[in-house]
Amino acid sequence: MPQGQTQMRERQKTNVKEPRRYKVIIHNDDFTTMEFVVMVLKEVFFLSEENAQALMLQVHFSDKAVVGIYSYDIAVSKAQKATAMARENGFPLRITVEPEEN
Repeated sequence: MPQGQTQMRERQKTNVKEPRRYKVIIHNDDFTTMEFVVMVLKEVFFLSEENAQALMLQVHFSDKAVVGIYSYDIAVSKAQKATAMARENGFPLRITVEPEEN
């Protein structure tokens, strides 16, 4: 009886981690209208009218607020889209992207 070759596979350990998430932060200023901020929150971040109003007031009274937490690409894309909308309408609205703390 011929002997068959035995194959041995080594298991490789992979350290797969969930991708880091990023906060999109909207900052208060004295020039961007509250109505425009609400419109951006609804159109870019898909918030309801009530949530957009509440977040706009939070930004107004505390100078900044987290709009949402996303993967890096989505966070940057949303921030760029909202900033472009603001510039097209003549507003200095500032939106930043920061890594989420673990």
